[in-house]
Amino acid sequence: MPAMGHLPNLPGTSAPLLLSERQRKHLKARAHALKPVIRLGNAGLTPAVLAETARALEDHELIKVKAPGGDREARDELFAALARRTGSALVQRIGNVGVLYRPAPQPRILIPDR
Repeated sequence: MPAMGHLPNLPGTSAPLLLSERQRKHLKARAHALKPVIRLGNAGLTPAVLAETARALEDHELIKVKAPGGDREARDELFAALARRTGSALVQRIGNVGVLYRPAPQPRILIPDR
Protein backbone atom coordinates (compact mmCIF):
# COMPACT_ATOMS: atom_id res chain seq x y z
CA MET A 1 0.00 0.00 0.00
CA PRO A 2 1.40 3.45 -0.90
CA ALA A 3 2.49 5.62 1.99
CA MET A 4 0.92 8.80 0.64
CA GLY A 5 -2.73 9.25 1.57
CA HIS A 6 -5.36 10.09 -1.01
CA LEU A 7 -5.92 13.84 -1.19
CA PRO A 8 -9.09 15.46 -2.55
CA ASN A 9 -8.80 17.02 -6.00
CA LEU A 10 -9.38 20.67 -6.70
CA PRO A 11 -11.14 21.67 -9.92
CA GLY A 12 -8.77 21.55 -12.87
CA THR A 13 -6.21 19.22 -11.26
CA SER A 14 -5.47 15.62 -11.99
CA ALA A 15 -5.69 12.76 -9.52
CA PRO A 16 -2.92 12.76 -6.91
CA LEU A 17 0.13 10.75 -7.84
CA LEU A 18 0.67 7.83 -5.47
CA LEU A 19 4.17 6.44 -4.98
CA SER A 20 5.31 3.21 -3.36
CA GLU A 21 7.96 3.33 -0.63
CA ARG A 22 10.50 1.93 -3.09
CA GLN A 23 9.74 4.68 -5.61
CA ARG A 24 9.76 7.34 -2.89
CA LYS A 25 13.18 6.13 -1.64
CA HIS A 26 14.59 6.24 -5.20
CA LEU A 27 13.33 9.79 -5.74
CA LYS A 28 14.66 10.97 -2.36
CA ALA A 29 18.12 9.78 -3.36
CA ARG A 30 17.88 11.58 -6.71
CA ALA A 31 16.68 14.79 -5.04
CA HIS A 32 19.46 14.90 -2.46
CA ALA A 33 21.83 17.02 -4.58
CA LEU A 34 19.14 19.35 -5.96
CA LYS A 35 18.82 22.99 -4.94
CA PRO A 36 15.37 24.56 -4.43
CA VAL A 37 14.04 26.00 -7.69
CA ILE A 38 10.84 27.45 -6.18
CA ARG A 39 10.79 29.70 -3.14
CA LEU A 40 7.42 30.35 -1.55
CA GLY A 41 6.87 33.76 0.00
CA ASN A 42 4.54 35.01 2.68
CA ALA A 43 1.76 35.37 0.09
CA GLY A 44 1.55 31.56 -0.14
CA LEU A 45 0.20 29.80 -3.22
CA THR A 46 -0.38 32.59 -5.69
CA PRO A 47 -1.32 31.89 -9.32
CA ALA A 48 2.23 32.89 -10.32
CA VAL A 49 3.76 30.39 -7.87
CA LEU A 50 1.47 27.63 -9.14
CA ALA A 51 2.32 28.42 -12.76
CA GLU A 52 6.06 28.52 -12.08
CA THR A 53 5.90 25.26 -10.12
CA ALA A 54 4.00 23.56 -12.95
CA ARG A 55 6.59 24.84 -15.45
CA ALA A 56 9.47 23.63 -13.28
CA LEU A 57 7.86 20.18 -12.96
CA GLU A 58 7.43 20.01 -16.75
CA ASP A 59 11.10 20.91 -17.23
CA HIS A 60 12.65 18.82 -14.43
CA GLU A 61 10.05 16.30 -13.14
CA LEU A 62 11.72 16.33 -9.69
CA ILE A 63 12.12 19.66 -7.88
CA LYS A 64 12.77 21.10 -4.44
CA VAL A 65 10.55 23.85 -3.06
CA LYS A 66 11.53 26.07 -0.13
CA ALA A 67 8.81 27.50 2.10
CA PRO A 68 9.03 30.30 4.66
CA GLY A 69 9.74 29.32 8.26
CA GLY A 70 7.04 29.28 10.87
CA ASP A 71 4.39 26.81 11.89
CA ARG A 72 5.16 23.20 10.90
CA GLU A 73 1.50 22.30 10.28
CA ALA A 74 1.06 25.34 8.02
CA ARG A 75 4.15 24.31 5.99
CA ASP A 76 2.88 20.73 5.72
CA GLU A 77 -0.48 21.97 4.42
CA LEU A 78 1.26 24.38 2.04
CA PHE A 79 3.35 21.58 0.50
CA ALA A 80 0.33 19.25 0.33
CA ALA A 81 -1.77 21.93 -1.37
CA LEU A 82 1.01 22.71 -3.84
CA ALA A 83 1.33 19.03 -4.74
CA ARG A 84 -2.44 18.66 -5.05
CA ARG A 85 -2.84 21.78 -7.22
CA THR A 86 0.02 20.83 -9.55
CA GLY A 87 -0.92 17.14 -9.85
CA SER A 88 2.39 16.05 -8.35
CA ALA A 89 3.47 13.83 -5.47
CA LEU A 90 5.07 15.18 -2.31
CA VAL A 91 8.08 12.87 -2.06
CA GLN A 92 9.36 14.22 1.25
CA ARG A 93 9.50 17.27 3.47
CA ILE A 94 12.49 18.11 5.61
CA GLY A 95 12.30 21.36 7.54
CA ASN A 96 11.37 24.17 5.16
CA VAL A 97 12.10 22.17 2.00
CA GLY A 98 9.74 19.85 0.15
CA VAL A 99 10.44 17.61 -2.84
CA LEU A 100 7.81 17.28 -5.58
CA TYR A 101 7.68 14.76 -8.43
CA ARG A 102 5.48 14.69 -11.52
CA PRO A 103 6.45 12.52 -14.48
CA ALA A 104 6.55 14.17 -17.89
CA PRO A 105 4.61 12.68 -20.81
CA GLN A 106 7.98 11.29 -21.94
CA PRO A 107 9.59 10.60 -18.53
CA ARG A 108 13.29 11.39 -18.20
CA ILE A 109 13.54 9.98 -14.67
CA LEU A 110 13.01 6.26 -14.55
CA ILE A 111 11.60 5.05 -11.26
CA PRO A 112 11.35 1.43 -10.12
CA ASP A 113 8.10 -0.46 -10.47
CA ARG A 114 5.97 -0.54 -7.38
